[in-house]
Amino acid sequence: MSTVKHRVGVIGAGLISEFHVAALRRIPNVELLGLYDIDPERARKTAARLGTRAVPSIESFAAAGADVMHVVTPPETHAALTLRALELGANVLVEKPLATDVADCERIAQVAAERNLRVCVDHSLLYDIQVRRALEAVHAGEIGRVVSVDILRSSVYPPYEGGALPPQYRTGGYPFRDLGIHALYLIQAFLGPIEDVSATWMKLGGDPNLAYDEWRAQVRCRDGLGQFQLSWNVKPLQNLITIQGTKGVLRVDVMLMFSSRRSSTRLPNAAERVVNAYTDSLQPMVDVPKSVAGFLSKRIRQYHGVQELIIDFYRRLDDGGPVPVSVADAIPVLDWVERVARAADAQHIAEVKDAPLLAQEVPILVTGAAGALGSVLVERLLARGERVRIFVRRQPEHVPPGVEVSTGDLGDPEAVDRAVRGARRVIHAGAATTKGGPIEHHTSTVVGTQNVIDACLRHGVEQLVYISSMSVIDWAGAPAGAPITESSSFEPKPQARGAYTQAKKEAELLVRAAIRERGLPAVILRPGQIYGGRLPLLGAAVA
Repeated sequence: MSTVKHRVGVIGAGLISEFHVAALRRIPNVELLGLYDIDPERARKTAARLGTRAVPSIESFAAAGADVMHVVTPPETHAALTLRALELGANVLVEKPLATDVADCERIAQVAAERNLRVCVDHSLLYDIQVRRALEAVHAGEIGRVVSVDILRSSVYPPYEGGALPPQYRTGGYPFRDLGIHALYLIQAFLGPIEDVSATWMKLGGDPNLAYDEWRAQVRCRDGLGQFQLSWNVKPLQNLITIQGTKGVLRVDVMLMFSSRRSSTRLPNAAERVVNAYTDSLQPMVDVPKSVAGFLSKRIRQYHGVQELIIDFYRRLDDGGPVPVSVADAIPVLDWVERVARAADAQHIAEVKDAPLLAQEVPILVTGAAGALGSVLVERLLARGERVRIFVRRQPEHVPPGVEVSTGDLGDPEAVDRAVRGARRVIHAGAATTKGGPIEHHTSTVVGTQNVIDACLRHGVEQLVYISSMSVIDWAGAPAGAPITESSSFEPKPQARGAYTQAKKEAELLVRAAIRERGLPAVILRPGQIYGGRLPLLGAAVA
């Protein structure tokens, strides 16, 4: 490594910043100047956790003599921040994608050339251990000429914690921008320049807040054909790459960190199948323990590809060689990503625009109307001739006459406000039940109930009916034989009873406080064990 000292600033304090800092600490001739984030408190907390300091501006890095800046912020901010870092005289390593517009990429390339600076894009999977082995095998001709590449990538986004919707839920094309770029640059690495991409997408509900959670693309390259699937429905999570050649097939499992090969031999077909069955199954048994040992010995690290690309970037800065992924390398992939993503954006905008408008006034709103209790409530209300608005996370396949639909997440205050506006009464049956962990329960049950309370007060709702639970009561502490009433004590240790009870108690306390302190017209109902319809009598609680 060169003796030239690099002074480095990291722009962005999200999850990936931790791994940039970890890589920088492995490079002897790098001095980390600190972290900058548009949210000063997040920058302070992340910097303290990572053992560095938060700075008040990007210009602070320049004043401290930074010659490199890392841009690890949301994609829509990459172009502006990269250009600002270049203007301040720094080389830049930017997370994928370089930008969200090819024109911005070209402007970045122009400014970097004018100032004799370097820009590298983090196409990190090119540095994944298994992917690199596969590329080496292909370049050595071990599977003959590569004719096709197939990729399956399933994913899950972090639990939504309420408040403003995260970026992945704001547009139709975000999932393709987020993961499709990885698939495209990998296919290009094996099959040469991309000549055409044809994609389709749909919503199956694996992540109810995503506009589209299932994607498939066909890719024509100079040297062959590729295809990939991105899914938020496939479980368990998968990250599989199959590289098919004229003399063999490589199968790479990026998630489980193993690879296997089936080879064309001179053996009779039956014998060849037996040999390949053994080699295909035995290699993972070798690779997985080796990978575990690699993690334990820190030869393999979290976000290994990210860290290795960063280290190589600095090596090439010192040696004067080309950066691992240049702006010119990134532009063709970004171009195809944006063609698909923007088409999905446009479709989603059209679908929202074409959705039926909500009535200015409706007698009753039911939240959680897709649940076992909420759906039956809607049936009973319709049977007695009521008009009903339902608030659900995704559009139902069939909407009965007399029902209008408002979609969204209880954690999203804008969506809740939209649903409550114009309703005279609200039956709030929405909550997390048996699925999900503490974050999901807190978001749906606690944050969601606060959003409903605020919207009811804002729009002058005549009555809120809040569906609570008998689980909030202190059963163990009640005197033997004493009746349970609305004045009975609350469970003092709800956390010991699980996330459901803890969230239900907190939500009911919010409703009671709003009744007492803000004049909320509400009634609280505490069902016991609910059964019938979709709910069996012999559930976990009864058993």
